[in-house]
Amino acid sequence: MNKVFAFAGLLLVLSGCQQNTKTSQTEEKALSGNPLWEGWYADPEGVVFGDEYWIYPTFSAKYEEQVFLDAFSSKDLVTWTKHEHIIDTTIVKWANRAMWAPSAIEKDGKYFLFFAANDIQNQDGPYWKDNPDAAKQQGGIGIGVANNPAGPFTDYLGKPLIDQFYNGAQPIDQYVFKAMDGKYYIVYGGWRHCNIGQLNEDFTALVPFEDGDLVKEITPEGYVEGPTFAIRNGKYYFMWSEGNWGDETYQVAYAISDSLFGPFERIGTILSQDPEVATGSGHHSIMNVPNTDEWYIVYHRRPIPNEGRDHRVTCIDKLEFSEDGTIKPVKITFEGVEARPL
Repeated sequence: MNKVFAFAGLLLVLSGCQQNTKTSQTEEKALSGNPLWEGWYADPEGVVFGDEYWIYPTFSAKYEEQVFLDAFSSKDLVTWTKHEHIIDTTIVKWANRAMWAPSAIEKDGKYFLFFAANDIQNQDGPYWKDNPDAAKQQGGIGIGVANNPAGPFTDYLGKPLIDQFYNGAQPIDQYVFKAMDGKYYIVYGGWRHCNIGQLNEDFTALVPFEDGDLVKEITPEGYVEGPTFAIRNGKYYFMWSEGNWGDETYQVAYAISDSLFGPFERIGTILSQDPEVATGSGHHSIMNVPNTDEWYIVYHRRPIPNEGRDHRVTCIDKLEFSEDGTIKPVKITFEGVEARPL
C-alpha cells in the first residue's frame, strides 16, 4: 500500500514539474524579445490602429536600395506579421532613393503614410558640392494614402508636401499627430533644425501661420533629428535624437511644455546605449495603450559587435513616468515586453 502511495506521489511531483516547465515556457513565449523581428530596420514609427499595434520602419540599407517601405502588425506586441512593400518607388514616381522614417495616421477612414525620399541637400550643407545634380534635385516629404494600414498605399499628392529647406531643416524624419487643439500638425527636420507646421483638413497642404510662415522652428538644445511628440496629462512631451546616428553617441532626449510651440528646454536623456546590450539607441516613437497610462518606446539600436553602418534593428521596451511627470530613463533589454493584447 505504501508503495502505491509513494508511486502516486511521484507521479504528482513529476506532473507538477511538467506543469511548471510548461508554465515557464509559456511565460518565455509571452515576451516580445529584442529585436522584434529579423532584418535591418531603423527609425520605427509605432502606432495603434483599432485592436492592432503597427510599426512602420525604414529599411536600413544603402540609400540606393531604400526604394520601398515595409510594415509590421501585432495583436499583442509578441507575434508580428510582416507586410512587404506597402509603398515603393514604382508608385511614387518622384522618389528614387532614401525612403525614410515613415509616420502613419488615420483620418476620416483613410490611412496616411508620410515619408521622406531622395535625401535632398541644402546649398549650405556638406554634401552639396559632392552632388553635381543637387541643383536639379526633387524630393522631400511625401504622403501615401490607403484604405487600410497594410496598404497598398498610393502617392497622395504626386509630389512632395515639403520639398525644400526651411530654417535650415532638411525635410526628413516627419511625425504627424493630432494636437490638443484638435488640429493636425507635422513636426520634422534633419541637420540639427526642427520645424512644425499645421496641416489643412485633407492633408494636401500646410496652413500658413498668421505671419505668413508655413512652418515655425522649435529646435531645442542638442537636437539633431528624429522628432516626435506625446501628449500626457495636458502636457506636450517633445522628444528627439542627438549625437551621431552611425555610432554609440546616438541617444534620445526630451522636454515638456504647455504649448505645442514650446519653449522646449531640455530635461534629460531617456534612451541611450548599454554596452552590455547594444549601442546607438535612438530615433524612436511612442505607443500608448488607449485609455490607459501604459506606454511603450519603439526604437532602433545597433547589435554588439556592430559590423556595418546599416546594421540597425527595431526594438521595444517599456516607457515609464515618475510621479512628477518626468520620464524615467529607459532600460534597454533583450527580453522586450510582455504580451499586451488591446
